[in-house]
Amino acid sequence: MENGYTRVIGIDPGLEITGVAILDIKSSRYLPVLCDCILTKKTLPTSKRLKQIYESLTGIIREYNPDCLAIEDIFFSANVKTALSVGAARGVAILSGSNNDLEVFEYTPLQVKQAIVGYGRATKKQVKYMLKMILGAKDDFFPSYDDAWDAMGVAMCHASMSRFEGKLKEYMNQ
Repeated sequence: MENGYTRVIGIDPGLEITGVAILDIKSSRYLPVLCDCILTKKTLPTSKRLKQIYESLTGIIREYNPDCLAIEDIFFSANVKTALSVGAARGVAILSGSNNDLEVFEYTPLQVKQAIVGYGRATKKQVKYMLKMILGAKDDFFPSYDDAWDAMGVAMCHASMSRFEGKLKEYMNQ
């Protein structure tokens, strides 16, 4: 970005609820910009729900102009139907980013927890606590949906991973 910040859109995909977060990163400073959810109605056909997710994400991308998109990878699920619907939502989110010329980065839930809490098996409560501490966000910044928190976690994970990769490249070029 022109102002020296990198802006990341973090996505926690889901057919019913897709978490969306925007995070600005400048060196070791993190500035949360947006933390919200896209909600779709169960009564709508899947195709209309996917279209709603795609159009909503595209609108957010165009409004906030992120530099890249970070998305949570599918966790291993025993429920095949849930995994398929999450996969479809994930696909339209990636397509939205790709159609808006964003580089897409994918992170597993384990990577996200490791980057934020330092422990890959951390609880949601531990992740939320660390996000609030790191971001210095007020209680009312985050919606009640865990998906919004998860999306911010994905954005924060990307910030952490990209800083590490940047430092590694610097070290390798010495």
